[in-house]
Amino acid sequence: MINPRSTRHLTLLLLLLCSLTACSREKDATDPVLVSINGRTVTVAQFKAEFAKTLSSEQSLTPEEKAELERSFLVQIIDQELALGEAARQKITITAAEVDAALAEYQRDYPDGAFDEMLKERAITLEQWRKELEQSLLIEKLARQVVYPDVTVSTDEVAAHYEENKDDFDRPEQVRARQIVVASQEEGERILGLLRAGEPFETVARQHSLSPDSDHGGDLGFFSRGEMPAEFDQVVFTQPIGQISDLVKTEYGFHIFLVEERREAVRLTLNQVKDEIRDELRAEKEELAYQQWLVDMRGRSKIEVKWSLL
Repeated sequence: MINPRSTRHLTLLLLLLCSLTACSREKDATDPVLVSINGRTVTVAQFKAEFAKTLSSEQSLTPEEKAELERSFLVQIIDQELALGEAARQKITITAAEVDAALAEYQRDYPDGAFDEMLKERAITLEQWRKELEQSLLIEKLARQVVYPDVTVSTDEVAAHYEENKDDFDRPEQVRARQIVVASQEEGERILGLLRAGEPFETVARQHSLSPDSDHGGDLGFFSRGEMPAEFDQVVFTQPIGQISDLVKTEYGFHIFLVEERREAVRLTLNQVKDEIRDELRAEKEELAYQQWLVDMRGRSKIEVKWSLL
């Protein structure tokens, strides 16, 4: 089954890995220009510094492998600078509020302290990362306004994709369950007493569960066998709907489960998945359109690369 992805991601990962914020710095006479893209320049030292950030400290490369990666990285930089230059030419901008919102959404994907650890591993400051994010959002906005408007997905294309990939839409048995997680068996027994006395599961989960899903009343959503730890599956796929489980011990603590819904295995119909298929096909077309746009931009631009300096 298709896993819908955001269609606005074409340049985000690239830019978060290779943003050359140093391009506007004053150039040192002893630091030759490696590449010039419509007047936007990158020196050898700037390139080497940014390239080094993409390599793991444990990564071991042969000279040939390193040279290949450097060339690929330089092509990415050229594409980035082409897009940033075009965004500037078309006066496309990103507001501080847009950056704040994107930053907050990104940080939500990290457990406590993990975001700061990521910055430390990349050896950059929050302000530098924020600048990279701003540039990625700027190019995404450029793509939405300039590249994507002509991208369409027809009903016939959606139907054809479904017919050619029917097996992908076989949905296995699923359950929707809630959980409460506590640190000790003693605490678990106390929570079980509250539930068996009639306290609402959702309320107790919000008040006492240690799991991040406690904010949603312990709701795990729908899931199939194998998507959760085996201890979960052994309980929720045999437990009657509406019945509170006994304590279940895992490496994460002591769990209590409540199964709310059950879905039998079924092949989803075209009508059920047409929106997911359309999103997936649109994402593929947008990526192809963006790559073609870059090809066209390279052909219309003045690009000078001193490959011998690498």
